Amino acid sequence: MSISRTPCLEQRPERPSLRPADLRKVFGTFPTGVTAVAALVDGRPVGLAASSFTSVSLDPPLISVCVAHSSTTWPVLRDRARLGVSVLGAHQERACRRLAARDGDRFAGLDWRATPDGAVLVDDASAWFDCTVERHVEAGDHDIVLLRIHELDADHRVPPLVFHAGGFRRLEENVRESL
Repeated sequence: MSISRTPCLEQRPERPSLRPADLRKVFGTFPTGVTAVAALVDGRPVGLAASSFTSVSLDPPLISVCVAHSSTTWPVLRDRARLGVSVLGAHQERACRRLAARDGDRFAGLDWRATPDGAVLVDDASAWFDCTVERHVEAGDHDIVLLRIHELDADHRVPPLVFHAGGFRRLEENVRESL
């Protein structure tokens, strides 16, 4: 009987530490949509931009966003009755930059509407979700926020804004060659 032995992890040479800049660079190779997460706070819209958005479950209907522990906006939003999540359109790069800013009026010049429960939705977005916070999961330097969907809609004519390799991109139509 022959036993194959593989080197155990302790015998492998140590890898250099995984620096945040390196992680960000490699994570950035995966293109993502960009969302605005927002709600009314004291009658005014408050929101942030999040590119770590994904669908989670059909039953129950759940989506998620990841929010950095360093966010000063998330603590203001996390306990709102409702949150709006808007999938920004390719034409809304400026709005995204404004929503990602650390200061100033993030909604200046931005068309939006509020639901009766206080979720804020950006007009002319590719899609929107009216949600409540289902659960927070602490994960390293971020929280994974699971959101239960109560209402939603999409406009498939509006192409999404895409974040890839540290910049904003747009999708191109798939053009088939005629044979």
